[in-house]
Amino acid sequence: MSLSRRKFLTTAAVSSTAGLVLGAPSIARAQSAESFNWRMTNAYPPGSPFYVEGPGSPTDVIAKINAMSGGRLNIQHFASGELIPAFEGFEAVQSGTIEMNAANSYFWSGTTFAAQYFTTVPFGMSFMGHMAWLYHGGGLELWHEVYEPYGMVAFPLNNTGVQMTGWFREPIEDISQLNGLRMRVPGLAGQVYSSLGVDARVLPGGEIFPALERGVIDAAEFVGPFQDRRMGLHNAAKFYHTTGWHEPATTGELLISKSHWDSLPEDLQMIVKTACMAACLESLTWSEAVNGEALTDLVENEGVTASMLPEPVIAALREATMDTLSTQANADPLVRKVHDSYMAFKANHDLWAGASERAFLNDIIGV
Repeated sequence: MSLSRRKFLTTAAVSSTAGLVLGAPSIARAQSAESFNWRMTNAYPPGSPFYVEGPGSPTDVIAKINAMSGGRLNIQHFASGELIPAFEGFEAVQSGTIEMNAANSYFWSGTTFAAQYFTTVPFGMSFMGHMAWLYHGGGLELWHEVYEPYGMVAFPLNNTGVQMTGWFREPIEDISQLNGLRMRVPGLAGQVYSSLGVDARVLPGGEIFPALERGVIDAAEFVGPFQDRRMGLHNAAKFYHTTGWHEPATTGELLISKSHWDSLPEDLQMIVKTACMAACLESLTWSEAVNGEALTDLVENEGVTASMLPEPVIAALREATMDTLSTQANADPLVRKVHDSYMAFKANHDLWAGASERAFLNDIIGV
């Protein structure tokens, strides 16, 4: 009788333990079965490489998120004009009308100037330095701090690398030519140009070519050779200047409603972050892969003249940039906090870049 009782108790304990062990995955499976259906709007028009479609694009990020989450986070994409106008994503996410928006943070610099630093800074850091600051220098945390009053968070979405100065109907040979020039250019660069007499305008991507072709504007910047050629900008202007001064590392932004972000389980949050990090590398390497051939084609087959801006013009732009940044930082404590963080990181990174990439380009391959 005693042995039977012990046997019963042992058997019951084992069964109970087995039930707990078997039950735990069932609970986990029940939690992981929760799914989310979100919408992502975009500041760029349908079919745009990099900005809408292709490697490292928002739709590519959506596909990655869907695959990694097993369909638990399903995101429907809307290019500009399909749900909201190009530059209304900030307000739409803030209001909770949509969950996500793909754009560049410098589009919102009129609302909060500090947003400019998270896209790129004229005469600032290249891709490697900029991304290092965001992920390892406190930049991402500051990005979230800047957007906290608006109820949003953001993550780097993609990166073009160094951009071209832009397309001009007449070559810029002297700083005086900037006075009265009508140019499509967004962000801080637009403010810098304005301080030198340029009539700086912000136009959605789809409106740039017709404005340049009709003479509504005299010059325009967009991205780089591949993207610009696709838009046909070389058919409206033949002088293509470069220094990379205004956008040395243009980072895309995935803007997310904070309340919706907080509603995601931790694993889905990690999937979103990981997909965005992967897209930053994939988009940059894609840009590096296609721009060389496109630039050669533009020069050799399309009659484009590609040249550096004259050094005196670059010097004037650099001085105007520093004045603009200083003025904005002195006017707003939060801008000052972001500015100081960026510039302190840049000072250290410049030392390393000078001893590594710059030395390699100058001394080894003679660029």
